[in-house]
Amino acid sequence: MEVQVRDVEASYYAAPPTAPLKSYKDKAPVRHAIGQTKIIAIINQKGGVGKSTTAINLGAALGEMGKQVLLVDLDPQGNCSSGLGVEKSLIQRCIYDVLLNDVPIEDVIIPDIAEGLDIAPATINLAGAEVELVAEMARENRLKDAVGGMRGRYDFILIDCPPSLGLLTVNALVAADKLLIPIQCEFYALEGVTKLLDSMKRVKTRLNPTLDIYGILLTMFDSRTTLSKQVVDEVREYFGRLVFSTPIPRTVKLSEAPSFGQPITQYDPKGRGSLSYIELAKEVIARG
Repeated sequence: MEVQVRDVEASYYAAPPTAPLKSYKDKAPVRHAIGQTKIIAIINQKGGVGKSTTAINLGAALGEMGKQVLLVDLDPQGNCSSGLGVEKSLIQRCIYDVLLNDVPIEDVIIPDIAEGLDIAPATINLAGAEVELVAEMARENRLKDAVGGMRGRYDFILIDCPPSLGLLTVNALVAADKLLIPIQCEFYALEGVTKLLDSMKRVKTRLNPTLDIYGILLTMFDSRTTLSKQVVDEVREYFGRLVFSTPIPRTVKLSEAPSFGQPITQYDPKGRGSLSYIELAKEVIARG
């Protein structure tokens, strides 16, 4: 019996080489005059309330409205970085190096990750920063010193905080002008917010006298449930006019967008999630 030998095609193709990350010097020129920069920390020590989702999508919506936005990923999980399609294996230096190694923040910024949006990314290295900062001089002011030099270059600097009240979060509280607090429309929505407000007051008294609440954002809102409506009423009664008029709905598309490395305004531009973040961006601009 004659054996026939055939060429077998490879069942896979080599992945195309990944382009290197852009650096700050490659940033597209800004075509409008930057006014007073507003630094906003997006903060809640509870996890899963929509901090990173809000940081990404609010930043993208503001960028599409002609604003210049810097997103600082201060969460060791790096959800903002991966959610905007940053390939973490290509990141040579991140916000960890800014905080611990005195690297200028310009050296870690990846520009034009979306229209009008730049990011200072995070990697898992940031997980060790809480412990390492303890021994550092002026440990609470590291982020403030870093982002302070970017005032006048961006309209908004958004800081995505980790779900804790450790030294990274304290750095965000000291660096920020105002706080944006996402609260999910679920049971125990206000649980832990009191502790966050206590931390804010301590930082305001000792380290950052201008710190205040910028706004309360209701997330994961489901208009079909009585619970969501009750939470909205409860939060509005507690915080009054600080609550943004626009709640962010619970949608599948908002959950899917990060896996495609896109903000919701690109992934599903006409969907409910995208329209909600566009309305939120309008409110943010109106508040000044």
